[in-house]
Amino acid sequence: MKFEELAGDVLMFVGDDHESVATAILDGEHALLIDSLGSQDDARWLRRVLCEDLRKTVRVIVATHFMSDHMAGLSLFPDALTIAHRHHRHTFLSQNRRVDAFYREPRAVFDSAMSLRWGRHELSLIHNPGKTMDHISVDVPGADLVCVGDNIVGNIVYLSKADPALIRAAIGRIRQFGRGTVVGGHMGKFPADVLDNAVHYLDRLQHHVTQLRLDFAADEADARIASIPIEACLAPPVEACAFEREWHRRNLDVVIAQSVFAFDAALAARAVQA
Repeated sequence: MKFEELAGDVLMFVGDDHESVATAILDGEHALLIDSLGSQDDARWLRRVLCEDLRKTVRVIVATHFMSDHMAGLSLFPDALTIAHRHHRHTFLSQNRRVDAFYREPRAVFDSAMSLRWGRHELSLIHNPGKTMDHISVDVPGADLVCVGDNIVGNIVYLSKADPALIRAAIGRIRQFGRGTVVGGHMGKFPADVLDNAVHYLDRLQHHVTQLRLDFAADEADARIASIPIEACLAPPVEACAFEREWHRRNLDVVIAQSVFAFDAALAARAVQA
């Protein structure tokens, strides 16, 4: 578990479970949380540090998206106002067959955007569908940072049940905020060029997969896709960490199981035939 001060009134917590991230913005003795970690143990640690050690009271929790590995703390702060995009249930049910212990119905939902004044900060909550249809980005210009949830995973992206084109567009919208620090849904904070790195990874993975599907029959292509090294997709001079390597391996499984980029290969084949 990791705790870091990003600014005098902005704190970041990184849990052990999935290295899930929660960001706390302070207004005196009150705190607004953006996401709430991925396990009960991690969420209890967050509550102990934030509420017992630092003596803050969590008043608001904003969900960047409604997946369980970012929702563990919702039940630990029952008096907090919870805010999510109105498509939150779509995302939750895409991951879960039934309501689980982490689920808590948000008290406030919105469609395209919401502004919220918290302490010295004017927060902009912007609907930014990418990894999921309910994804939001939380822009915090007063701290020169933006919280982006799972629209990036470090220097890469994760494609399960997602449209790569939507992820690419979501990252483009994040770029438009122009913030110096990007806080991901996992791992922690990154400089702004992490956005370029994530798009580079997506583009190179698409290129390699499409080419293999053009050059080989389906079974042989799948076998070769499963062996694409992450180094073939990373932007120089990025070196993959263990977490990124694990999710790259999962991406390769997803690409095969969900036929990701198959449409691109079909279009390329048709262009060659023409």
